[in-house]
Parts: sequence; structure tokens; C-alpha cells
Amino acid sequence: MNNFTNDNTNRRYKAFVSSVGTTQLHLRNPYIIAWWSAAFPGFGHLLLSKYLRGYSLFIWEVLVNNMSHLNCAIVYSFTGEFQMARDILDPRWLLLYLPVYIFGIWDSYRTAVDMNKVFLLAERENANFNSYVLGALEVNYLDKRRPSMAILWSFFTPGLGQLYIHRVVTAIFVMFFMILFVYFSNVLIAVHYLFLGEINQATVVLDPQWFLFIPSHIGFGVYDAYVNTVENNKLFESEQRNFLQKNYQQYRVKIPATDEV
Repeated sequence: MNNFTNDNTNRRYKAFVSSVGTTQLHLRNPYIIAWWSAAFPGFGHLLLSKYLRGYSLFIWEVLVNNMSHLNCAIVYSFTGEFQMARDILDPRWLLLYLPVYIFGIWDSYRTAVDMNKVFLLAERENANFNSYVLGALEVNYLDKRRPSMAILWSFFTPGLGQLYIHRVVTAIFVMFFMILFVYFSNVLIAVHYLFLGEINQATVVLDPQWFLFIPSHIGFGVYDAYVNTVENNKLFESEQRNFLQKNYQQYRVKIPATDEV
């Protein structure tokens, strides 16, 4: 492993390895990124490693969605109770919600297109980057990991898949809000009643306003962990290939040609 640091001696780098995670550029489908932003504002930016934008939009979504009672209105709409959906919505918060929601989708798509172009330039430049960090609190290094394990742990608890591939900050963020959603939605209490066969009680105790956050959260945790595991494996192979070519390929054995008898 090399010990280069991203010191701006090169114009573009493909990746940066730090004690809290590995940030890298790779090709992304802008439509998939936009879809995740539509599913939950902030997710598209988090997939792009735009963490400050992603965390800001995520927290904004949780706050404004709760204040406008949007999730409850969605549940009422799905059950055909349209009048109750209209009554429960708070227009002051709902009108505040729409512009930022549309911006999140547009900005994530635009950023994905731009970052794909930057990745192609960085791939062509192929600059060295740090691949090993030893710090007082953490050790991080490029290594190959199994995408199936990232998916499995993310299904158990969103955030564990990110810990598995050493995306510490995102893991803490995802796990914290998963705890928040599970607690306020009473989903575990509802599951307890389901096991006892008390379906009506399980339905009553469940809070739909908080529960509707959970499916998107789990889906993002699984998808993000899987994609980044696959891309980290590609980055590891690319870094190892460059290292071996630059340091050992020149010493390869050359067999002289022999004259035919």
C-alpha cells in the first residue's frame, strides 16, 4: 500500500481515504440519484458523498414532513379518505415543503451529471491517492469486502452495512435516525402485538407519520452499503494494479528469443 496524500499536487483525485471513511468518485446513473432524492430528500446527495447537503435536506424533510403531517395525509389518501387527508395537512408547512423537495431532485441530478464528468477526467489523470490511514481513534485502508454481507447487515439494522465498509459518519447518522423512527412509530410494539395475534391493537398503536419514514430508510441503507462495497472493491483493485505496475512491472522476467533448430 502506498502512503500518498491528496496534497493538490495533482488536479483531480479519484478517492480520499480518511479515518472516518473512504470518499470516492465513480460513475452513477443520474436518474437513480434523482429517484432517491424523490423517495427521501437528501438520499441522492448522500449517494454522491455530498454529505453536508444530504444531511441538511434529510433533517429538513423530517422536520417539515412532521409539521405538515404529510405522511398521515398520504396514508389517508391510500385508504380513500381524501377529506381527512385535506383536513390534516397544514398548508403553511406544505407550501414550504414543495420548493425544497423539487430542488433536491433537480440538484442531485445535476450534480450526478457533473461528477460523472469529473470522474472521467480523474480516471484519465490516474493520480496517486492515500490508501492507508493509521490514527489515534481509527484505522482505515482499502480492502475487498463482500457486498452480500453489506446487504445482510443493512437489513438487520440500517447503518451496520456502512460500518462494515468503514463509512463511519454515514453509519452513525443512519443508525441514529433509524432508532428515532422506530421509537416514535411504535413499530416494535406493533410487531409484539402481531406475534400475540392482536392485529387491531397493532394497528392502533402504530404511528403512520413516523412509520412511513422507515421503508425508505431501510432501502437507502441497503442500496448505499451495496453500491459502495462494490465500488470500494473496484477502487482497491485499481489502486493495487497501479501500484504493481509502477513498482514491479519493470522487473518482470524477459525470456530471450531462441533460434529455431
